[in-house]
Amino acid sequence: MQASQIRNVIGNRVEALTILGADFGLSGGTFRDTGHFTTGASANAELRVTKFGGDGDIGDPQPLGAAPIGWQPRLQGNMGYLQSENHIVSVPFLVGDVSHFDQYAIEFGGGVRFWVSDKLSLAPTFMGIYGHTSNDYVANSAFMQQNLLLATRLGLVNWSVDTWTIRPALNLQYLFTWGRTIITLSSDPTFFHTESFSSSNAHFNVSGDSAFLSNTIDVDIPLGAQLFGHELRSGGYFRSTELYGDLKDGLAVSHLNEFHGRLVLDFLNQLWKVQWIGIGASYVWGNNFSGWTAGADVTFRF
Repeated sequence: MQASQIRNVIGNRVEALTILGADFGLSGGTFRDTGHFTTGASANAELRVTKFGGDGDIGDPQPLGAAPIGWQPRLQGNMGYLQSENHIVSVPFLVGDVSHFDQYAIEFGGGVRFWVSDKLSLAPTFMGIYGHTSNDYVANSAFMQQNLLLATRLGLVNWSVDTWTIRPALNLQYLFTWGRTIITLSSDPTFFHTESFSSSNAHFNVSGDSAFLSNTIDVDIPLGAQLFGHELRSGGYFRSTELYGDLKDGLAVSHLNEFHGRLVLDFLNQLWKVQWIGIGASYVWGNNFSGWTAGADVTFRF
């Protein structure tokens, strides 16, 4: 019974890491997490999440029959790689043990954006995620050195698992301008269902549901200055995200905030489908969780 409960905790963790590592709606970066892992024990963890992906609407809105509504296709995708190193600190007989998680995942899908007016739109989407997660447990405690083989046979440590996830979501967006500044308000209720389809240990499988609700305000500010023949633009966003289900339990985090700033060059109508290219950085924080990320900030307009 206790082994089954621990495997459920690990399954929650795998689902949460899959979403964190694969989904374009959550930021990548380097994070410190003091939540509850592997055995339900408190651990200090370092997470490094590398992502490449994004989302975009294709073309200009087209009339939807005779209805006063426009529509355009939407594509979304992401590739991610995650490493997590968890140092167990609160359980006396496990103190000093280290649990490593490695994961790579790919996400792809899309939908349609419907324009109710030139400011208000909604985009129902559907995506799929493939994830591969492995665990490597370093037994430094006397207890786990004596029981490592048993824990491995029970599927508690030293395993690998392949998972699939479906991701239905809805993006609600309202934009308005103030001079040349563009302000976008958006809300993204998102649901995940995850199942494993291959595991190195017959005792260990993953099955669960997760969700998050993100609310974002994005500000895009043309600076009126030129660099290399392109206009400089600044701006960024503030995002507030509530986590639910296994995503919340697996990370031991119920709420995340993200502040992102960027400085970019405007390439719209000058370089293929590129809207801007520049640099951006984010700081993410929440209960038991904080981190930062920096990298290229590239936006396409198809």
